[in-house]
Amino acid sequence: MKIHHLRKKSVLPVPVEKAFKWHERPGAIERLTPSWERIRLITKTGGIQTGNQTLFKVKAGPFWLNWHAHHMRYVKNKMFQDIQRKGPFLFWEHSHNFEPDGNQACHLEDHIRFRLPLSPFSDVIVLPSVKNRLNQMFEYRHTITQNDMELLSKRPEKLNIVMTGSNGVLGAALLPFLTTQGHSVIRMVRKTPRRADEAYWSPEYQKIDSRPLKKANVVIHLAGENIGKGRWTKTKKNRIIKSRTQGTSLLALTLSKMKSPPETLICASAIGYYGNQDDRILTEDETWGNDFISDVCHQWEEAAEAAVARGIRVVFLRIGVVLTPRGGALERLLPAFRSGFGMTFGEGNQFLSWISVDDFIGAVNHVLFCKQLHGPVNLTAPQPVRNLDFSKSLARSLNRPSSIHLPNWLIKRLFGQMGNEVLLSGNCVIPQKLMATGYQFYHPTLESALTHLLGLHPFDENAAKRFQTLKSVH
Repeated sequence: MKIHHLRKKSVLPVPVEKAFKWHERPGAIERLTPSWERIRLITKTGGIQTGNQTLFKVKAGPFWLNWHAHHMRYVKNKMFQDIQRKGPFLFWEHSHNFEPDGNQACHLEDHIRFRLPLSPFSDVIVLPSVKNRLNQMFEYRHTITQNDMELLSKRPEKLNIVMTGSNGVLGAALLPFLTTQGHSVIRMVRKTPRRADEAYWSPEYQKIDSRPLKKANVVIHLAGENIGKGRWTKTKKNRIIKSRTQGTSLLALTLSKMKSPPETLICASAIGYYGNQDDRILTEDETWGNDFISDVCHQWEEAAEAAVARGIRVVFLRIGVVLTPRGGALERLLPAFRSGFGMTFGEGNQFLSWISVDDFIGAVNHVLFCKQLHGPVNLTAPQPVRNLDFSKSLARSLNRPSSIHLPNWLIKRLFGQMGNEVLLSGNCVIPQKLMATGYQFYHPTLESALTHLLGLHPFDENAAKRFQTLKSVH
């Protein structure tokens, strides 16, 4: 039976010790898992040292398969290796090899050896698609690793961070980035803490364990009720408002009373602050709108006033539609678009101010260290698109049609006020402060974001040049 080989090699702009340490930190597996792959981390014992094990569940077609990985070899700053004990392959061996390239750079090579079950028949039938999937996966991994190492090389300062909303879509994406960058993160949770990195708080009852805050440099506050699911009943609206104002005011008041509070409070908000503004180009200087979401965002930001008055650097992240297959709008749209039922909401003329999840993470990192940023900061890509163009781009990237228009009356009938304000309204928001302070977007265009997030092909022209070609040998 044939053993197939895959090799990916790239240069990282950090010493080999830093690159190796990054792979040892909590969150590395999550950072390296492609956004489009359906993989669940079930259990993990230890790190990458010999003898440690990791159990995943991997989606293969309609089925979830167990993948049991066992770490077999470990040579610090040189290599580590894991094999598949149980999983979809007949044989799988993955070696991560590191080699210095002077004092300030190193080479990383992933070397995969694998056999397919039912070989040689499977080699004829499914090997090309397996190769393509693995090639996309490791191209993504190396891209993420290079980007993260670039940031690591420029940010030697390690922060103590307290974070809320770590289980949400955005928090779950941000947390692994922060930990692999070497920051210490304490997560505020509403249940009894069971881990050393957890602390208790209850915004509803205005209770909080303030001990982690005394050691923190930064507080990142992302918690809030999901606004995009279900109709906005009176009860739902009340939950939306309270979930944002209670937690924000609790944090702000607690920080304001501390003798030595954290330097920075980064608080989530949303571009819904501006309301429906049709084709007007909106920057952070615009006033708030006159619909429900505008009022929610205004109250949300006002709830942090105690921290602002205390002299803490408070940043309000006015976040656009964050694109990720792991949650939010894109996750909900993908099944229909992949089935050929791509849709446009209403006439599709409303603007969609979006941002890729990679740029959401990158922008938060930029805010962490750019001390001149304070007050509202728009987290959107520099090129908003109309809903019709978004639908066409997503359908085209999936090689599917997009010809369905959901009429306004149907959306309003199905979703009520939520449908009118979230699906049919829009605003053209520009990230003026991010661009003015030098932030460089990974995905300034929708096409580059979708191809990267969905694993369709290299997301920029230089990506292919950084990697070796996938090879099969006997």
